[in-house]
Amino acid sequence: MRSTSRLATVVVGAGLLLGCVSGPASSQSGGPSGGHDADGKRVLVFSKTAGFRHDSIPDGVAAVKQLGESGGFAVDATEDAGAFTAKNLRRYDAVVFLSTTGDVLDATQQGAFEGYIRHGGGYVGIHAAADTEYDWPFYGGLAGAWFQSHPAIQQARVNVEDRSHPATAGLGPTWDRTDEWYNYRSNPRERAHVLASLDESSYSGGTMNGDHPISWCQNYQGGRAFYTGLGHTKESYTEPAYRQHLLGGIRWAIGDAQADCRPENGYRPLFDGTAASLDGWKQAGPGSFTLDDDGTLTSSGGMGLLWYATSGFTSYSLKLDWKMSGADGDDNSGVFVGFPPSDDPWSAVDNGYEIQIDATDVPEKTTGSVYGFRSADLKKRDRALNPPGQWNTYEIRVEGEHLRIWLNGVKINDFTNTVPARSLRDGHIGIQNHGADDQVSFRDIRIKELPGKGN
Repeated sequence: MRSTSRLATVVVGAGLLLGCVSGPASSQSGGPSGGHDADGKRVLVFSKTAGFRHDSIPDGVAAVKQLGESGGFAVDATEDAGAFTAKNLRRYDAVVFLSTTGDVLDATQQGAFEGYIRHGGGYVGIHAAADTEYDWPFYGGLAGAWFQSHPAIQQARVNVEDRSHPATAGLGPTWDRTDEWYNYRSNPRERAHVLASLDESSYSGGTMNGDHPISWCQNYQGGRAFYTGLGHTKESYTEPAYRQHLLGGIRWAIGDAQADCRPENGYRPLFDGTAASLDGWKQAGPGSFTLDDDGTLTSSGGMGLLWYATSGFTSYSLKLDWKMSGADGDDNSGVFVGFPPSDDPWSAVDNGYEIQIDATDVPEKTTGSVYGFRSADLKKRDRALNPPGQWNTYEIRVEGEHLRIWLNGVKINDFTNTVPARSLRDGHIGIQNHGADDQVSFRDIRIKELPGKGN
C-alpha cells in the first residue's frame, strides 16, 4: 500500500585521482573496513610475477585505473611486495592480484595480508592469480582454487549462474568469448558461490567433468574475495562485457555493491527465465507480468499475484532476485508465502505472509519486513540493500512456522507465526504485481526443499 513516508537511498560517487606507484604509497591511518583515504575508496593492483608473465598485465593495470576513474575509486599499482605491510594495507579497500604467478610474498608479507583480510579487506583475483602461492594454504582458500592446466586459447561458452551479483548482472544467461580457459586442481563450488561456469562441450580441453566454475565469490575469514579466471588476453581489457564483469567484482569487493556470496547448492528452478518454466504458474487477479528477452519478469498493473500452482511447500529455502525500476524506491511489490491455492489474490494477503519489497513505507511494511507483522533489522537491511535499478537477492527460509529472511546474504528478519488462522507449514508461493505505477522485476526463482518441519 502507498505511504507518504520515504526511505531515501543516496548513492554518493566521487571522482578520484588515480595513482601509479612502483612501491607502497605513504601510509595513512585507518583500516580496510572503513579507514581508507579520506577522499574515498582505494584499490591496490599487485602484479608481481615469479613464474610465467602475461603480456596483458599492462593492459590490465590500465583497465583497472580506467574503471576506477569511472567507478569512483582510486587505484595504485605496484609490483613491490614491500607494499604488504599492515600499515600500508590499511589504506586499501581491496587488493587486486592481477595475473600474479609463483611465490610473490615472503612469510612476513603473507602475515600482513592475512591480517588485512581478517579485518575486512577485499581480494580480487584475476586469471593467473590462481597460479600463485601454492604453498600458502590461506591464499589457496582465499582464491578458491589453484590452477592445474589450460588448453589453447579458443572460444568457449560461459554459463552465467548468478545474474544478480554486480560482476554478472549485466550479462545474459550465456556469454560466448575467446580466452585461455583454466582447469583447476579442485572445484570451489562447495566453499564459494559460483557466478559463472564453462560449458565444456563448447570447446576442447576442459578437464573438470562438466562442472567447471570459472568465476566465483565468497566471504572468507572476515573479508570479501572475488575471482575470475577470465583475462589472459590483451583484448579482454578492451572488451566492454569483460570490463563490466571486472568492475562489478571490484565494486563488490570494496563494499560499493552487495550480493549473496554464500555457497549455493541443491536448488532447483521454479522460473529460469524461459517461457516454458512459467507453465506451472498462474495469474490471480488483475494485471500481469511481462517476460522480457533477458529472462526477467516485470510487473504491470494489479493488484494481482503470479503464484506457483504446481505444488505447495512445507519446509524450504526460496531464493529469487528482484529489482525496483523507480529511482525513489517507491515500487510496491512483495513475495508471498504460506497461502492456500486460490485465484483470488486477496486470499494470499489474508491467509499468507508477504515479504515486502517497496522501500518507502513504515518499518513493518517496508523492504525486508513480514508485511504488517515484523520489521526487518533496519540497520542491517540498509547496509545490505542495493539501490533501485540494481539487483537484490532474497533468501526466504520457511521451517514449520519459523520464517527467516536474508537480503544479499545478510540475515535481516526472524519471525515465528503465532496466528492460528495462518500457517506457514504448507502453502504456496507467489510474486505480487501491485499497480500501474509499480514496476518490479524478478528472475531466477529457485527452491531447495529442506528436511523436517522445523518448529
